[in-house]
Amino acid sequence: MSRLRISLLVLGAAIASLTALASTAGATSHRKYAVSGNLSWVGIWSGAEQKHFQAVLDAFQKKNPGVKVKYTSAGDNVPTVLSTAVAGGNPPDLASIGQPGLVKQFAARKAIKPIDFVRPQMLKYYTPSWITLGTSGGKLYGMVFKGANKSTIWYSVAAFKNAGVKPPATWTQLLANAKTLRASGTPAFSIDGGDGWPLTDIFENVYIRTAGASKYDLLAAHRLKWTDPSVKVALKTMAQIFGDTGNIYGGTTGALQALLADSVNAVFSTPPKAAMTIEGDFVPTAATVKAKPLTGYNVFPFPSILGSPPSVVGGGDTVVMFKDTPAARALISYLATPEAATIWAKLGGFSSPNKGVPASAYPDVLTRITATALAKAKIFRFDMSDLAPAAFGGTAGQGEWKILQDFLKNPKDIDGTASKLESAAAAAYKK
Repeated sequence: MSRLRISLLVLGAAIASLTALASTAGATSHRKYAVSGNLSWVGIWSGAEQKHFQAVLDAFQKKNPGVKVKYTSAGDNVPTVLSTAVAGGNPPDLASIGQPGLVKQFAARKAIKPIDFVRPQMLKYYTPSWITLGTSGGKLYGMVFKGANKSTIWYSVAAFKNAGVKPPATWTQLLANAKTLRASGTPAFSIDGGDGWPLTDIFENVYIRTAGASKYDLLAAHRLKWTDPSVKVALKTMAQIFGDTGNIYGGTTGALQALLADSVNAVFSTPPKAAMTIEGDFVPTAATVKAKPLTGYNVFPFPSILGSPPSVVGGGDTVVMFKDTPAARALISYLATPEAATIWAKLGGFSSPNKGVPASAYPDVLTRITATALAKAKIFRFDMSDLAPAAFGGTAGQGEWKILQDFLKNPKDIDGTASKLESAAAAAYKK
């Protein structure tokens, strides 16, 4: 799944800016500063995220006054802007990319440079899964600076209190709670089926817990077919929720019409219209109704299934280097420190994979819970749909999004759904 962002620049303006930045990137003054130069950066972060990242850049430039960094936001146009810039021979010095697949493509084409110089820092502050994610051909090419924990379930405190249930630790307990919640008068689940991508997140969380991390990797690379029995087990598990239509707010029809804000608002409303919504740590920012954390809403980790170990499925934005210069190395090395991540963490709307960031840096209790779980997860896997070709895992109205929407309509069609997923994946991975 791809997070929705509002691009601050039109495509043409971003490319033009890249050309201008490239022409000045080599200017340096080695006499005054040990590290100096002008750096250009094209990134996915816009709006408040861009302002918060600028605070990180300001701190870096204060430590390295000989380096000037010009950040340009391309929002969702990052893949196109960067691909066009690389093709034209004018890439920026650095970039932040939301799709690990694109990072690997650039690495395979040798368009980006290895950043193995920062590996010792990552070994200290990142769990192995994050290092593996940024590695291609035995070399480190990417470092996730901003992450997202998608293994979270958000719930209405009032609905749980009224039903007399507590956050479940297992899938069996989750299903039992759902029945109790329904009996108390509140549908258990609010599902964002209208967007499509939240359904892929649910599948991924179920799959890693029923099939394990190794098969998750195989399926993500399409080295395992979607008709494999492990996929069908996961679909049958999902169907335990999708098939109980009376326990979904708005029923199947309502769920298929609901977008992210709709599904969150149903849980955050007073009184609640639904008890739970299954989505990432960004859920509170999607709400358009007022609700207070802890007393109005709360969060618990996606539960264990049949004794599965704690696992986190998440997303993140990867830092890459197109031009290997001392200034670029200095900036990436700084971003690998807890100090850099802590700056943004204190500003909010941020989760860091860097386990050196203290929990106290996060501005509220719930963010501390979700962010530290992301950083310290022994089993972490990146969002599978983001790893897949966009035609299969990242396009509205087709591929995995559409097929899982159809599955929400007809959760009894396990075999048919698996076959459709395999056909769509096979076609997309061939391109």
